[in-house]
Amino acid sequence: MNKKALNWAELGFQYVKTDYRFTAFHENGEWGEGQLVSDENISIHEGAPSLHYAQQCFEGMKAQTAEDGRVLLFRPKLNCERMNRTAPRLLMPEVPEALFLNAIEETVRANYAWIPPYGSGASLYIRPMLIGVGENLGLNPAPEYEFRVFVSPVGPYYKEAGLAVISLAVSEIDRAAPNGTGSFKAGANYAGGLLATRKAKELGANEALYLDAAEHRYIDEAGSANIIIASKDGKLLTPASNAILPSITRRSIMELAAKSLNMETEERPIDLRAEFANFDEAGACGTAAVLSPVGKIWFDDDWHNIYQDGQTVGPIMQKLYDLLVGIQKGEISDNFDWLHEIEI
Repeated sequence: MNKKALNWAELGFQYVKTDYRFTAFHENGEWGEGQLVSDENISIHEGAPSLHYAQQCFEGMKAQTAEDGRVLLFRPKLNCERMNRTAPRLLMPEVPEALFLNAIEETVRANYAWIPPYGSGASLYIRPMLIGVGENLGLNPAPEYEFRVFVSPVGPYYKEAGLAVISLAVSEIDRAAPNGTGSFKAGANYAGGLLATRKAKELGANEALYLDAAEHRYIDEAGSANIIIASKDGKLLTPASNAILPSITRRSIMELAAKSLNMETEERPIDLRAEFANFDEAGACGTAAVLSPVGKIWFDDDWHNIYQDGQTVGPIMQKLYDLLVGIQKGEISDNFDWLHEIEI
């Protein structure tokens, strides 16, 4: 099958309409089998709880084309696990793993022409979503639910392609409380962060950085990515907090650091101001961001540089990026059994 005539190398991280998407409905306590549809629009009742009360969640993953033509997913079962951790928190039905994986595979296969070719620098972004639909007015769970998967070819999340260094600005806005929904991939968390992102960009940063809601001391995460820190004493650190989204990318990077780079890894509270002098390198990581080194952080009304003497990318972030992307693209042996091949 021929690929679409796109300038793959110039793609940004924006929606591109593809040919098919998958939809399935949960009605009367059961999931239907679902089907592929061509219409990108969702017809929804005006009283649907997803519209009024944010009863909805989503996932994000990518399909990559390997050099030998294989189409690869990265740890998709963990995305299913995370969605099924979020759904009960929002009183929504879990999506069976078989339905979740089948929907993704069918959608990717049906849109094969939209999967960026190997070496293009682009990938096929996959968005599984679960929303509460049906007639409703009061603050109640939805009577019905739709599970949908759509895809879009995308380029880098940040305009700086590859490993160009980004910057973060500490936000005065709280992302989430420790006993709230911060550790769940619920859409409402992201709507609340739009203002923080705008304010960060007004300061010249790429993204907002959130500190803990209680004391505004400890790093939580960035607006669209988790944080990792390479310390000057040779450890790879990542924040520990009940308000942090459990990132599949971060989990994988920490495992790569421990098992492939023989680094000591530690998940614990990280006091930004007290420990900044011990930061040797830093990175923002996630499905969209992949791994983007952080060069400077705005806090206490000033920029604080992590990389010194004109350095652009540190060796730890470079090695971790190469390992992660190499596995995702099938360029490096998958010794962790992380890849899921879609038969076309």
